[in-house]
Amino acid sequence: MLHYELIPAADKKSRRLMIMLHGLGDSLEGYRWFPQALGLPWLNYLLVNAPDEYFGGYSWFDYPHDIKPGILRSRKLLVALLDDLRAKNFPPEQTILGGFSQGCLMTVDVGLRYPHKLAGLVGISGWVFEIETLLKEILPVARQQRLLLTHGQFDPLIPFAEVRKQAQQLKAAGFGVEWHEFPKDHTIYGETEIAVIRKFVRAGYPEE
Repeated sequence: MLHYELIPAADKKSRRLMIMLHGLGDSLEGYRWFPQALGLPWLNYLLVNAPDEYFGGYSWFDYPHDIKPGILRSRKLLVALLDDLRAKNFPPEQTILGGFSQGCLMTVDVGLRYPHKLAGLVGISGWVFEIETLLKEILPVARQQRLLLTHGQFDPLIPFAEVRKQAQQLKAAGFGVEWHEFPKDHTIYGETEIAVIRKFVRAGYPEE
């Protein structure tokens, strides 16, 4: 079971939700700034800790060693979390799943396998795990998912060209991918990138 914290919307009746998954060595504490920066008071936020302790923070999988067992384990935990939230009246079609770096990988990995349509997927500065396997395993609903992918042209940890190629593969396979690149390294590019994320999130809730 994952540890998380819910930051409620200003409207206590709102069931609109954005889940944020942190990167390697970070924690939910690293994203307390995010709700205020996004500036969407009608949105609930769920900040989640990854399952494994890692140098004062947490990780979703063992990097850079054999990453597959950790990814499969974290996939199960996140699917269970989405199912639990669904049971608690946070419907998938009102839920956006997002993440940075390792959290981005888990967002794409889980979001494109989840059997219910979500309000959107936001992947920042990450990559797609075993993309060919993913394309074989997806359900029809996967091509209805909205996916925002952003990456830095100067990212020293996750090569830009490889991630852009993966985004193109997803587009070619019929996924609704919105791709944005920024002159940044392995980080979030301030208000410039936040504005892109905000616009994408808003579009997931046409009534707002």
